[in-house]
Amino acid sequence: MAFVSLPSYSGATKTRKRRRGHVHGRYNGRGLKGEKSRGGRTHLTILEGGQIPLVRRLPKRGFTNRRFAVKCEIVNLSVLEAKFDAGAEISVEALAKKRIVTGKNRVKLLAKGKVSKNFSVLLENVSSGAAKKIIEAGGICPNQKKAAQEKSEKATPVKESHLAPEHK
Repeated sequence: MAFVSLPSYSGATKTRKRRRGHVHGRYNGRGLKGEKSRGGRTHLTILEGGQIPLVRRLPKRGFTNRRFAVKCEIVNLSVLEAKFDAGAEISVEALAKKRIVTGKNRVKLLAKGKVSKNFSVLLENVSSGAAKKIIEAGGICPNQKKAAQEKSEKATPVKESHLAPEHK
């Protein structure tokens, strides 16, 4: 006989009882005193009854930049290929008109997808792969040059003038 087809015996399942006083005696099965015996109780699981709670026992370490992080909406090249015609100027306003982005945050253009149309992209944040694909398709991406220059300026070697001189 299979486990699934076994019959349920009498008394195997119980119905939920409303704990009223006359059947269950003086305290309705709730015990004498305390938070759990009161009506309308909400017992918080974080309370540990005098013991230092787990949240306070664990060490506090690290820093999250979530509050200060710059939010970016991501757009892929495949979306531009589907939604825009050849020769279109792509800016945050144009993307917001087509309801691709909300227009509240910055927009980052990524290189996922293929491009066959020539676009002029006027976005601030364009990945290097996306800019390469746009230029290969005959489009214009002027802000990519600025980003490349800023990157090269940040990568300049450290000058030795600020280091402390050797002791003589």
